[in-house]
Amino acid sequence: MVVSDADEGLLDHIDEAHKDFKDVLRHKFVINHNRPGWINFTEKLENSPAEFVRPKGKEATQNNDISLMYFSSGTTGFPKMVQHDFTYPLAHILTAGYWQNVMDNGLHLTVADSGWAKCAWGKLYGQWICGSAVFAYDYARFDARNMLEKASHYGVTTFCAPPTVYRFLIKEDISQYDFSSLNYCVVAGDPLNPEVYEKFLEYTDLKLMEGFGQTETVVAIATYPWLKPTPGSMGKPSPIYDIQLMRPDGKLADVGEEGEIVIDTSKGRPTDLFAGYRADPEKTEAAWHDGYYHTGDMAWKDEDGYMWFVGRADDIIKSSGYKIGPFEVESALIQHPAVLECAITASPHPVRGQVVKATIVLTKDYEASEQLKKELQDHVKKVTAPYKYPRIVEFVPELPKTISGKIRRVEIRQHNDEKEDN
Repeated sequence: MVVSDADEGLLDHIDEAHKDFKDVLRHKFVINHNRPGWINFTEKLENSPAEFVRPKGKEATQNNDISLMYFSSGTTGFPKMVQHDFTYPLAHILTAGYWQNVMDNGLHLTVADSGWAKCAWGKLYGQWICGSAVFAYDYARFDARNMLEKASHYGVTTFCAPPTVYRFLIKEDISQYDFSSLNYCVVAGDPLNPEVYEKFLEYTDLKLMEGFGQTETVVAIATYPWLKPTPGSMGKPSPIYDIQLMRPDGKLADVGEEGEIVIDTSKGRPTDLFAGYRADPEKTEAAWHDGYYHTGDMAWKDEDGYMWFVGRADDIIKSSGYKIGPFEVESALIQHPAVLECAITASPHPVRGQVVKATIVLTKDYEASEQLKKELQDHVKKVTAPYKYPRIVEFVPELPKTISGKIRRVEIRQHNDEKEDN
């Protein structure tokens, strides 16, 4: 089902797409408008009975019926249609009440486009169930100052945004805004660099509580209110999931050893885990087999049980026998005052197999130069293991991102491969 306003261009676009998805899209509603093949939502609503009669028997909705579908963010390839059933919204009580720490009569702001699962995480189910109002903030192009002004003016009490947003916020003079009502801030969507955590804490006296999850899940790993935040760590596994780290050989990883984040489903599917990819049993089977759901994300666990993100399995760089996670190199670069944001990817190399490439957006006080490139390379060598430094550095005005704000490393890799072919 789709509900649209009476924009003729938009309706034409939906009708054209409908030709290829007639088995999926069965009902088309338009607001206060008559159009062939569409149902006038306004007329139907006016003629509807005031009392809702709940269907019974076969017509009744079952908990395991599909209630919604979201596209995955598509950071590593073509987005997948992720299906969730009617039990999914209730699990966001954990997201809102026990991670975002929303409060009764509070005002919560999550920075997320309405077309993505992060919207369900922060603008719909959990917040309302927990008694918090939701502040809807939409924009054509992100403006850090405008967001700071709105959050301050309306008295936002809890805030959730991807690291990209926080990187831009700490470049502004936050001290000129009144955030006396702001009690709690969380971050998810991409790994949080420790430098961003420390700067935000310095400017606001608020600790950023990181979380991890996917379109396929609710919050799966997080720094919950009762945990001490460890900058750079995602936190600890959610109590509703049995989360393990799995090595490539199928054995569980030891403390300090990298592995893929997996969810044990051998005792049954958790009610909040997705119900498969729409019309794609092969991808469903590839992600969900032998009693585990495979997230495709790599991490390691320390002795205290905190989990540390390494990168997507597809993003790990294999150079001269070394395995290099992009997050560590990005965190090293972001500590330099010249770097606003960056993305680390693999670039093909005839001898080493792959080398580390840094695609960098500079802060407004710096200009691209060979001298700055060398300075950044030396900086990484000092902060982390020297072999991890970026042998290739490219300065760009902006990074390619999904609508939900995640960096599209797959697009950067494709650009690298095309340059290699030429």
